[in-house]
Amino acid sequence: MNLSDLIDRNAAFTPDKTALRFAGRSLGYGAFATRVAQAARALKSRLGVGRGDRVAILSLNHPDYLVALYACARLGAMLLPLNWRLAIPEQVFILNDASAKVLIVEQEFAAVLAPLKEALPDIRVVGLGEATGAEGTFDALLAAGSGDGRNPHIDESCPLLLVYTSGTTGRPKGAVLRQEALLWNGVMSQHMHDLRAEDHILTVLPFFHVGGLNIQTTPALHLGATVTIHARFAPDATLAAIAADKPTLTVLVPATIQAIVNHPAWAATDLSSLRAVSTGSTQVPVPLIAAVEARGIPVLQVYGSTETCPVAVYTRAGGDLSRKESTGLPGLYCEARVVDDKGREAPAGQAGEVVVRGPNVFFEYWGNEAATSEVLRNGWYHTGDIGTRDADGYFYIHDRKKNMIISGGENIYPAEVERVLHEHPAVAEAAVIGKPDPKWQEVPVAFIVRRAGETCDAATLIAHLNSQLARFKVPREIVFVDTLPRNALGKVQHFILKEQTTTAVPSS
Repeated sequence: MNLSDLIDRNAAFTPDKTALRFAGRSLGYGAFATRVAQAARALKSRLGVGRGDRVAILSLNHPDYLVALYACARLGAMLLPLNWRLAIPEQVFILNDASAKVLIVEQEFAAVLAPLKEALPDIRVVGLGEATGAEGTFDALLAAGSGDGRNPHIDESCPLLLVYTSGTTGRPKGAVLRQEALLWNGVMSQHMHDLRAEDHILTVLPFFHVGGLNIQTTPALHLGATVTIHARFAPDATLAAIAADKPTLTVLVPATIQAIVNHPAWAATDLSSLRAVSTGSTQVPVPLIAAVEARGIPVLQVYGSTETCPVAVYTRAGGDLSRKESTGLPGLYCEARVVDDKGREAPAGQAGEVVVRGPNVFFEYWGNEAATSEVLRNGWYHTGDIGTRDADGYFYIHDRKKNMIISGGENIYPAEVERVLHEHPAVAEAAVIGKPDPKWQEVPVAFIVRRAGETCDAATLIAHLNSQLARFKVPREIVFVDTLPRNALGKVQHFILKEQTTTAVPSS
């Protein structure tokens, strides 16, 4: 079996039941399964997609995103979700690194086609929705497909998702997730949410993150539940959908919870359909939990990462939710520990690195054996996150060993921003740290040492960064200094820089 068979089985049981709702239209499980089969036939017969090939997609949330995912599962191919917030040079690097064979692009991002095609002349481009690529539209492609739409020797051990996550070396790494990772991740999500076929999921987080794709969306489809998809998050649309569509579950990161809680319609919106709101991606402020619970809605927390698919540690519907700062217990089919610097399990209350083991953990970093062996040791994934567990086994995440910044649910690695800063001829040294922000949880701030004789200003460096990086990664503040604080080994002491960022950074 492969993961697409779950869609076929649900179609056999309940062909007319709504699987996906999007922009006022509904797609039943029977029609969904048919479209997956058509997409697999077309990708194989028209574009030559075989086992292990990479099919990239650059799109807002859309039903055909999921059609492409399960078509890839049927073929043993890999879906490569592209973060539409990234700058074109970042997109080009990922597509090159992954050697993508096909690129599916939505009309919203048609402007990037020319530079992408120039950099990647051999890639086969398909338009999604109203967009038209060199290979035509997705609908036309499906209509022209033929054959059986399957490849031999495809099962749950085949890689399915190739998700790039920014790396501490300044370049993103592609985490390879097998079909079985999504399967067992789904089982744990079903356990976490007490998920059933009768549930109705509202998905507003982006599919290019495993959170939007795998915390509730794919687990719900594996059980035969209904998923309402929003192209992107907007607080007014989210609140309106909760009131009108009556979903039972949704996932929101702290920044999006803050946005709906601050919305003028929050107090008056009927939220009674919701059994729970799930959240994670960063430490969740207790006042945000309190604001949601004040409306009578339990808040579930989940901890994980791209490399864990992401469900690894969670609090459970109907379980003990009294520990507001805890992200919960290790999942049903997942082990988690807190270890010291020598790999020994730390006693309760002692901080250490969180490590995870289970069938949900990623297989490797694409084409990067050194990075893989650095974090996958003896079957355990070393997260780089610092946490503790209490006497009852509940986990608390305190800090990020790798200095990662999380801004509005997006991961920002200082090394990546520093790499681009160092490419500017006026920059001698650069260090980037995260600073607390009331809206985004954190925002990046850059400390710069100019080269002798150079007089570049902050606007010049911001313009340089904007040409190479997604907007959310660009520092909100540039601080020029004569030297950077370093320890005896020459490493920048980021904690000293954090102490210096005492003035407020305006949100925008």
